[in-house]
Amino acid sequence: MRNNLVYYLILVRMKITVLNGNMTQENIEFERLINEFILKVSENNVVEQFKLNEMNLHYCTGCWSCWWKTPGKCAINDDAEKIFKSVINSEFVVFASPIYAGFTGSLLKKITDRLIVLLHPYIEIIQKETHHKKRYDNYPKIGLILQRENETDSEDIKIITDIYKRFAINFHSKLCYVKILETNTMEEIIHETCNI
Repeated sequence: MRNNLVYYLILVRMKITVLNGNMTQENIEFERLINEFILKVSENNVVEQFKLNEMNLHYCTGCWSCWWKTPGKCAINDDAEKIFKSVINSEFVVFASPIYAGFTGSLLKKITDRLIVLLHPYIEIIQKETHHKKRYDNYPKIGLILQRENETDSEDIKIITDIYKRFAINFHSKLCYVKILETNTMEEIIHETCNI
């Protein structure tokens, strides 16, 4: 039994959480490509996917309960708690979304905002800016996978990238990549993810 456990630990590199922000099941191509990505990355990693469009998720109300009343626990009783636990216990988190009107979908934005629960309300200086202090010792690195819409241009990608870079700083993390999800980029995305 012990030898099997050692063998398993050697094979599994890291835990990865995938936040699938596809807004609708009609985007079959996005689902197909994300499922292909997860299948390949799961060969040597533990991957947990959250399909946000199948979950009961509410917007942050800014009540600050997660900071003052119930530190580290959101006052909203929905499915987000499962995501918080998975994210903070991962080595890598993939934020994945089609682009809608020049930005990620509202489901991905909603859960990104709610991740504030994983930080302290207290402030420290990072890169000459004020940011929240860590609540936990370790935070996962992050990657961003986007699917273009017909009107997507380079400025849209730059804006989304800049916002997630800012998120990574406040999250005591690093944005490792921003990738456009297409059949011809899949191998590159899988390779980069597995070599984080």
